[in-house]
Amino acid sequence: MWKPRTRPGSFEGVGEKGLKWLQFVQQEIGINVITEAGCANHVEKLSKHDINSFWIGARTVANPFSVQEIAKAVKNTDVNVFIKNPIHPDIELWIGAIERFLNAGIKNVYAVHRGFYPYEKTHLRNVPRWEIPIELARRFPDIKIICDPSHIAGDTKYIAEISQRAIDLNMCGLMIESHHKPENALSDKKQQLKPEELKSLLSSLNFRTAKTSDDSYKTKLENLREKIDVIDYQLIDMLEHRFKLVDEIGELKKPHNITSLQLDRWKSIVESRLDYANTDNISRDFLLKILQMIHKESIQRQNDIFGD
Repeated sequence: MWKPRTRPGSFEGVGEKGLKWLQFVQQEIGINVITEAGCANHVEKLSKHDINSFWIGARTVANPFSVQEIAKAVKNTDVNVFIKNPIHPDIELWIGAIERFLNAGIKNVYAVHRGFYPYEKTHLRNVPRWEIPIELARRFPDIKIICDPSHIAGDTKYIAEISQRAIDLNMCGLMIESHHKPENALSDKKQQLKPEELKSLLSSLNFRTAKTSDDSYKTKLENLREKIDVIDYQLIDMLEHRFKLVDEIGELKKPHNITSLQLDRWKSIVESRLDYANTDNISRDFLLKILQMIHKESIQRQNDIFGD
């Protein structure tokens, strides 16, 4: 109905007249309908057409003022609200939007993972950053999370892979775009499946379960998890010990007015650690990210010691 666009001039939705179409489908076919709402005026129009489900788009989620106005407009009603993640990977902004509706007395609040704007060139329209919806699930275990593979993919050839990943991560549903003639679609043509393609995709997905009654499996799993727990605590102990040494180096550098960053030393660390790692067990990209995070924290600790 309403489609916010980065710049004016492109298709921005059919507007209020389309609500009659949704209302007709809901009454004649007996299925629930949903559309995007970007302001309080939108949800008021939805209510007049007996539509009690809507989603908040990524751009709207990024504006707490707009979210608060919409939450106020539906306060203490039985609407179903689906909240997409903001464009940028800011979990606190996503959580803030969810909390505004929960605080408004809305009981049926859902989250929609649609990926994040990529700063670097990628084959996907939006990078999934799966760790963010996983963290959201940890903080809000009662909030059901749905994945939007269409917006993450930006191209139908990646939708199946992303859909399966979402299911493997125990997400509660999929939001997939379908069009009977994608070539005639008014927007996002490349990411819309034909109905028969959608049917084929859904039949090909492997819907796994989170639990099993197999006692042997549960025993083996628990044993492996206990080993992981031990290693995790060892990792924490080792990191604490490493940062204590970093602090000692900072105290040593301070009176000699030495910079916190020693580029030759940092290059040596990266090269030697990457060479040491067995790439069959740990990828170089993953290890580099860990080293970069540790180094960033080390620099910050030394700067704190310097008083910078």
